[in-house]
Amino acid sequence: MKKAINLFTAATLILAGFCFAEAQQPKKVARIGYLAAASRIGISHLTEAFLQGLRELGYVEGQNISIEYRWADGNFERLPELAAELVRLKVDVIVAVVTQASLAAKNATGTIPIVMVSVANPVNSGLIATLARPGANITGTSTMTDEVVGKQLALLKESFPKISRVAAMWNPANPVFQKLQLREVEATARALNVSLQKVEARNPDEIERAFAAIAKERTRALHVFPDPVFITHRGLIADLALKHRLPVVSGARESAEAGMLMSYGPDFPESYRRAAIYVDKILNGAKPAVIPVERSTKFELVINLKTAKQIGLTIPQSVLYLADKVIR
Repeated sequence: MKKAINLFTAATLILAGFCFAEAQQPKKVARIGYLAAASRIGISHLTEAFLQGLRELGYVEGQNISIEYRWADGNFERLPELAAELVRLKVDVIVAVVTQASLAAKNATGTIPIVMVSVANPVNSGLIATLARPGANITGTSTMTDEVVGKQLALLKESFPKISRVAAMWNPANPVFQKLQLREVEATARALNVSLQKVEARNPDEIERAFAAIAKERTRALHVFPDPVFITHRGLIADLALKHRLPVVSGARESAEAGMLMSYGPDFPESYRRAAIYVDKILNGAKPAVIPVERSTKFELVINLKTAKQIGLTIPQSVLYLADKVIR
């Protein structure tokens, strides 16, 4: 009897030790791939919004998640190579920032879940089947900027009715997204009886050459499309616009805050913050194919009155009344 009790006690201790060892095993650290077309510095505030979203959900980098960052630094042709690196690392999920990065991730893997961020029109871009049921391994947030880019030009025309010619700065290295933007702006320009001077820019040198071309043609206003390169170099664009006394409209609030005349577009930081929710769902077992894509619903008009005064322009009260934020 005593021997049986000893055996029972030993077995109990072994089982307890096994359970304790199991409890002591650290939870798996989720590995996130972060693929961005821009530079780390250029979109640091947007990346921070994403990280803040993760922290709100209990994820802390270096503790229960690790992040493999890949930055294309505005060189869009590097995105396929960088996406392939993340696939080889076998990350648990890839966060792909903007359309071209999302396309590169999609082409690199059909199995690793992808959370797209700041994609204008994921259906027309060929990324997903529908917003309600994306299908395959991709879901995320959509800024739907191609639906408001025409409004940006309309606001510029409403502010300065005498404008008959506007330069449109776009990045041909970001073809899918930028061509969607260009198509919408061309349609709006025709409706407003405005002629467009299309200027290409892929980097700071080309941005400066674009301004020289605008000056040569004596075009008196500029429309800057949302783009990672233009967001990164928003300070340069603002300085050149001030030098040439050009009113500029853009799609990113950051551009107006940097010194461009006005911006109208979605809340990009909020889009990044909410992308963290998708990462959380996927890490907890949800399938991207059935998680609906979330569209931006809030669009902001920001007007920089300080810039208007510096270039000698007056914004009509009818436009100022529409502004969500006025920088003085």
